[in-house]
Amino acid sequence: MFEVTAAPMPKALDAAPAREPGAYQALVREIGEDGAGEVRDVFWSETCARLQLFRTLSLARQLARITREAHSLKSAAGTFGYVRLAALALRLEQAAETLGEAEFHGLLDLMDAAYAAARTGAAGLEPFSLRRNRSRARADPIHIARKRFDENPAEPAVLLRFGIFTDG
Repeated sequence: MFEVTAAPMPKALDAAPAREPGAYQALVREIGEDGAGEVRDVFWSETCARLQLFRTLSLARQLARITREAHSLKSAAGTFGYVRLAALALRLEQAAETLGEAEFHGLLDLMDAAYAAARTGAAGLEPFSLRRNRSRARADPIHIARKRFDENPAEPAVLLRFGIFTDG
């Protein structure tokens, strides 16, 4: 039996920006300010819960779930341009099988820090009108995308971004 040790995390990841500056504005162009803000609120809530969930899962017994959750986090973070968080989630997704407990928890610490940096960076970048006028209610991203599509069916990219496909 071979003993496998995961390679140390590349230094390039440490230098990766916390976020891609234009990603949120691209989402705003696709689904509007209110929709983008509501979807991002759902992202913050789900990501916080997901990061807490990782701490309760056993690497030895729940590897498949950890890998699935990491994949979901990678995709969601990438949608909003949170590059560092997406890269760390990708690392977890790809290396989960080879990580030891200490490496796993070290990676979770880095993911927590990337999440905090993304939250901090996002707070000042949202347009003032959106911060002031957005409803506190959280909305389902699929509902938002479908509503936007109903308003303007010429924007199929909205549905494709959320993985929603229609018959016609």
